[in-house]
Amino acid sequence: MDKNRLLWASRRGMLELDLILQPFAENVYSQLTPDDQRRYEQLLDCEDQDLFSWLLRSKVPEDAHIRQIVDIVLASRDPAS
Repeated sequence: MDKNRLLWASRRGMLELDLILQPFAENVYSQLTPDDQRRYEQLLDCEDQDLFSWLLRSKVPEDAHIRQIVDIVLASRDPAS
């Protein structure tokens, strides 16, 4: 996925998600392995309500690949990680 399309897809229109996904796409995505980049792109295909639950840690994704990229996104926000 090209950078502009990725940034657009990371903009969800829900403030909580935008505050997590946009900085990740702008600052971290390019440093990911190709497999993790694909996982992030797969994450963007998920429903906003699922993303909200996962990224605010109220639920854990059942899919292991999605769970892995959610963990990476969350770790990128926590300087102690």
